[in-house]
Amino acid sequence: MNKERIRRVLQTMQEMDLQQTLISSPASLFYLTGQWIFPGERMAVLYLNIHGDAKLIANKLFALEKNSELPLIEYDDTDDCIQILARSILPGKTGIDKDWPSRFTIRLMSERKDIFPVIGSPCVDQTRLYKDKEEIRLMRESSRKNDMALKKTIEALHPGMTELEAAERYIKESSFLGSSSPSFDPLVCFGAGCAQPHHTSDQSVLMPGDSVILDVGLKWKNYCSDMTRTVFIGKATDEQKRIYDLVRTANEAGRAAVRPGVPLKEIDHTARKVIEDAGYGQFFIHRTGHGIGLDVHEYPDVSSSSDAVAAPGMIFSIEPGIYLPGKFGVRVEDLVCVTEESCETLNNASRELTELLF
Repeated sequence: MNKERIRRVLQTMQEMDLQQTLISSPASLFYLTGQWIFPGERMAVLYLNIHGDAKLIANKLFALEKNSELPLIEYDDTDDCIQILARSILPGKTGIDKDWPSRFTIRLMSERKDIFPVIGSPCVDQTRLYKDKEEIRLMRESSRKNDMALKKTIEALHPGMTELEAAERYIKESSFLGSSSPSFDPLVCFGAGCAQPHHTSDQSVLMPGDSVILDVGLKWKNYCSDMTRTVFIGKATDEQKRIYDLVRTANEAGRAAVRPGVPLKEIDHTARKVIEDAGYGQFFIHRTGHGIGLDVHEYPDVSSSSDAVAAPGMIFSIEPGIYLPGKFGVRVEDLVCVTEESCETLNNASRELTELLF
């Protein structure tokens, strides 16, 4: 159990006026206990209360390590895990992870009518937001390997290849570098598919004249990377060049705006303004970025509605894009780590216009 991280979670619980909280996110459980638990349909929760009491409640099948610092309450498949949990908690305002299944939440509310459940995820989200030196080191290395795997994948692109084949090539290249898995299913889009920001890679065939969006990331020692590059098959048209230059400029402007004390909504505005001023604002249809770490999408958003302010140790993406329906799209994404004075860009893959000539 990481006592310092637990202490910071307890501090946030006090600020939220929480009596107790139930932590069930696998990444958050690992962050606090050092153990990965993937419960599936079974229940696994770390219970914390404002007095500093902590206990882990989990199925015996998970074969968790026992230690003197963190009491472990185990149950088996014939036990009623919710009744066991209900006997272990206090009355009052209770934080519950935003993704905890309703089948557990509703039953717990039925067993303990003296609790008042609220979303408790911010307790851990706020703690995970600020990466320590070791986490930053691992994020750098994850991004460095992502750069390398992406370069190899781009080099392997050729007319006649399908999106799924390119995605599989990325997975193979990242595996060669020691990655345990992708941090998300690779998003490889060709041609008109690039106009859909979250197009699912399919059997579409790469053709001369296509733009190619590669949105990829890998896991390195549990930490996620995420990066997007756009390249062109053959000579890019004047329109493709103009759109690419706009998006790259927006990416550069967004990264240049990152420094301690700057609200993330201002970073979003800075990147977005480049595209809006050029008359393409309606085609930038998503937020500018998101936090990342043990999960590929973490708090906070880099968006117009974000309440977060940049501070040292925060890592998030800057990923503006322009998507022209039925034609093509461009996105350029990098991860940045906020430093004491500005930020460090974790990706070094080229952002120059790339035309693959065959």
